[in-house]
Amino acid sequence: MTFDDMETTSTLTPAQRYFTKFTQSQLSGGIVLLVCTIIALVFANSPSLSHIWDFWNKECGLFAGRFSMKMSVVEWVNDALMVVFFFTVGLEIKREMTVGQLSTVKKATLPVVAALGGMLFPALIYTVFNASDPVSSNGWGIPMATDIAFAIGILSLLGNRVPIGVKVLLTALAIADDLGAILVLAIFYPTHALDFAALGIALGIFVLLLLMNKAGVRKGFVYVLCGIVMWYFVLCSGIHATIAGVLLALTIPMRSSVSQKAFVERGQALINEFKTSSDGTDLLANDAQQHLIHAMSENMDEMEPLLHKFESNLQPVVNFVIMPLFALANAGVAIDSFSLSGGIPSIAPGIFFGLFCGKPLGIFVFSWLAVKLKLADLPANTCWKQIFAMGILGGIGFTMSIFIDNLAFSDQSFIDMGKVVILISSLVAAVVGLAVMYLFTRNTNQQNK
Repeated sequence: MTFDDMETTSTLTPAQRYFTKFTQSQLSGGIVLLVCTIIALVFANSPSLSHIWDFWNKECGLFAGRFSMKMSVVEWVNDALMVVFFFTVGLEIKREMTVGQLSTVKKATLPVVAALGGMLFPALIYTVFNASDPVSSNGWGIPMATDIAFAIGILSLLGNRVPIGVKVLLTALAIADDLGAILVLAIFYPTHALDFAALGIALGIFVLLLLMNKAGVRKGFVYVLCGIVMWYFVLCSGIHATIAGVLLALTIPMRSSVSQKAFVERGQALINEFKTSSDGTDLLANDAQQHLIHAMSENMDEMEPLLHKFESNLQPVVNFVIMPLFALANAGVAIDSFSLSGGIPSIAPGIFFGLFCGKPLGIFVFSWLAVKLKLADLPANTCWKQIFAMGILGGIGFTMSIFIDNLAFSDQSFIDMGKVVILISSLVAAVVGLAVMYLFTRNTNQQNK
């Protein structure tokens, strides 16, 4: 923390300092998401509140001349707002694959291989339970995904007790897992029959965006406007509309429009000119200094990559607006609507054992194979017990699992049952994973001293 940061912090009230700390915590987004999930369940199971719950099914739309577009509120959340969530996921994937934990073969091997195992094992376990049923068998993608916000948030509860290598591996694994889930979503879960004309237009816009990046276009609003048009045609194409967010993210420039050398030289020149332009008057009365401050701001703005601007500005919106709305709109299930007189449907054990058992087994086995075959190295100061505990936390499927659950089945009872099992599985994985990680890291602090 710099002196300026400390000075700014000291001027805040206790309530403001707490709010700032809460919004910057890795756990805070998960807490808000959990609270909204509980609220959704309460509303869905309270007859007196059913009229409020019906809000999500109301239709609204956009109208401009002959153009009209109508969807229910829940569809606007899932097909429009969630595009922003997938956009931020895409930005994170692009950053990690370019300069982060997935940027080289050596760095990427372990998390990518672990993520692959963490996707294949759950899908196979689900298929074992549901292979004979043509309706429920389509849900094999539900237990494949890890909820990065919840998983990282739960792990952060243990603070410095957890080796940094485990934290980095879980983050990289979850990002690789998100990439795999996005591919599964795009290829295997179309919303309707493909419209190749609309798909062709969307791909044409995607190519145009790539060319704009190559040509050095750095204006964010241009990418946003083209992205909205691309989203519309992806929505019409039959591929799930949220894929447009990922495609747009891949086109966002991540290099500054000026070099570091030019940035430093211009910044230093502006600072020197600012010092010499002082005439003893107040800053507000000194036009020259005001213009120089504006020039400094522009210099800094040019230096910050567009990808980082989008990521830093949208992350709070995603964590505290979009994801809570998604939970409110999708997590509510009327528990008393289920009848188990005919036995437990096969999707229940398929999802539960896929997430709770398949995830840790797949992550552990594939990680072990990668290390034993000398394809990758185990992170420093970590052991196999901690890798297994991390795999249990990978069984927190929540967001992406619910998203795929909505697309996998046409029968509402199957969709609702899937949501209930996802919530139960994720809760069990979070509690057990936290306890096991605590057990296997009890001597970490002493070892690091």
